[in-house]
Amino acid sequence: MIRSLAYSGAVLRQQSDEAVTMTFRSPWPTSQIDKFATSNADLLILIGRVLLAWVFVGSAYGALTNFSGSVGYFRSLNLPMPQLFTTVTVLLEILISVGLILGIGTRYCAILVLLFVVAATAIAHRYWEYPAGPQQIGQYNNFLKNISILGGALLILVTGGGRFSLDRRLAG
Repeated sequence: MIRSLAYSGAVLRQQSDEAVTMTFRSPWPTSQIDKFATSNADLLILIGRVLLAWVFVGSAYGALTNFSGSVGYFRSLNLPMPQLFTTVTVLLEILISVGLILGIGTRYCAILVLLFVVAATAIAHRYWEYPAGPQQIGQYNNFLKNISILGGALLILVTGGGRFSLDRRLAG
């Protein structure tokens, strides 16, 4: 005996007292955008990983090519041991970049991004401490950028690396 129940867009089919299978159906016809996103999900996840990593690639490159400037910035934030802080920051940015681009340890990289960006935002982008004007606007924009990066990291945490990742290759 098969019974069907509609529940919040999901159709539950009970074939016996023990077995329940669930398929999700939208009450609206599937759009072309839905079809495109679904059929290209793995490629889009790869592109998303690379775009999310890009900010860390650029930041690491900038810090490496102007190490003294980065140290000076961290010194201006009154951080202890700004040279060590800069070195650790660059190493983390490289690790995040490589992990996201190659898709290795992708979910762990997403968690690292979350922790790193929350810390960076709390330390370096407290826009409310700046007087109204260009500096505050710049810090506010960096704060918003970091909020967006957190959103991207959460999405990667949920999706994983996708088919085009070393995670998938190593899993078999």
